[in-house]
Amino acid sequence: MGAPRVKLGSQGLEVSQQGLGCMGMSAFYGTRKPESEMIDLIHKAVNDLGITFLDTADVYGPHTNEILVGKAISSLRRESVQVATKFGITSQGIRGDPAYVRESCLGSLERLGVDYIDLYYQHRVDTRVPIEITVGEMKKLVEEGKVKYIGLSEASASDIRRAHAVHPVTAVQLEWSLWTRDVEEDVIPTCRELGIGIVPYSPLGRGFFSIGKKIMEDLPANDFRKVGNDPRLMPEHIEKNAAFYNKLLEMSTSKNCSPGQLALAWLQHQGRDVVPIPGTTKLKNLQENAGALAVELSEQELRAIEDAVPIVSISGERKKDMSLTWRFASSPPLEKWEQ
Repeated sequence: MGAPRVKLGSQGLEVSQQGLGCMGMSAFYGTRKPESEMIDLIHKAVNDLGITFLDTADVYGPHTNEILVGKAISSLRRESVQVATKFGITSQGIRGDPAYVRESCLGSLERLGVDYIDLYYQHRVDTRVPIEITVGEMKKLVEEGKVKYIGLSEASASDIRRAHAVHPVTAVQLEWSLWTRDVEEDVIPTCRELGIGIVPYSPLGRGFFSIGKKIMEDLPANDFRKVGNDPRLMPEHIEKNAAFYNKLLEMSTSKNCSPGQLALAWLQHQGRDVVPIPGTTKLKNLQENAGALAVELSEQELRAIEDAVPIVSISGERKKDMSLTWRFASSPPLEKWEQ
């Protein structure tokens, strides 16, 4: 039996209850993986596990990840997969101006080899362009049939509201895991109030909740986690954080699952509107992640998991990349743009 199906947001998009983050197949996590192997992995996710919600972006590679996903889905029924991609991060910074929105969409359509994108995200908010202007162009893409649904990534609660007033936002992508929970204060409640789906990326803390501090031992030298982009994985912090993993390991043993499955199950139990997108390049990990869908947790167990990883005790800051620099940065008021 494959992954259950859920409604993502309130606009009609239906996806698998767990998605597949494809970024690491082409970029950031060390040496680029063999294309044929990654295509086979995507096929196994879709055909064997029912994981049909595939996540990519134009900046992954750049461009090579969209091309890879496009090749993988070319032999599948288009309606059998839901493809999400993103625009907005460039080598010169963040862009959300209408001309760039359209240019990026056309490029993604070509690289993916599709007539439409199921879910099109603004990857990061452009602090120079009002969100209404950016989403206004995304709305036109929906009206033209190039995009089915629109989303935002790493957006503030206020920008989510402003965007949603221009065109219904189907999903918001954000970092959410046992050790990244600041979104629970404002962003998550806003999404739920507006009927917007929630798509957590890095739900396993970039692999930490799968194997603990051993994650750093096997990484190639050019993996972005190895060179200090994630402070929590650096030597001065990972030894302290290892204690939290060990608690999860102990708890998962009693549940007859892995620590990673327990961490994913905790996230999936936050609501039917939550669809995590763990990424992997290995079949074993893909199957293990999918297995988290079968892990049942009581309210008492959910609280125990949260107590085992107290957010106030996590050592180290969130990652040192665009996600941190631009996290919840707001776009300027529309009035200033029009003056």
